[in-house]
Amino acid sequence: MTQSVDTLFDEGIKRYQSGESAKDLIPIFKEICDRTPKNSAAWTCLAWLYLLADKPNSALKAAQKGVKLAPQDPQARINLSIAMLEAGKPGVRSHVELAGRAVSAIPEIRQEVESNFEEGLSRKPDWPSLQRVKNWLFES
Repeated sequence: MTQSVDTLFDEGIKRYQSGESAKDLIPIFKEICDRTPKNSAAWTCLAWLYLLADKPNSALKAAQKGVKLAPQDPQARINLSIAMLEAGKPGVRSHVELAGRAVSAIPEIRQEVESNFEEGLSRKPDWPSLQRVKNWLFES
């Protein structure tokens, strides 16, 4: 029997949090996105995993879908900004500014985003694009 999408998503998040590699988790989140194409959280997670796996073009496509489905989600915009930088695409500033508004207005979101930046740097130290977006958001 096939697992429900919610179960698959929760399991994927737990496996990620336990340190499993992005490369191993990409197929799980691709399946979730295939089964529920309007699941913005799944697209945002998939974009992040592609970024960690050094697949900027795939990350860009997933991040664009995540932002299209949830334009107010700062993490989706942050992932899109990082993917755009890594893929050499213009237009990053507007996404960083929109994410920055949410981050500065809501302390819980700021804390979550800061935690995501630190977690990303722990998995992929010296990540220039991530560090750039982090600096733009928090050192202005």
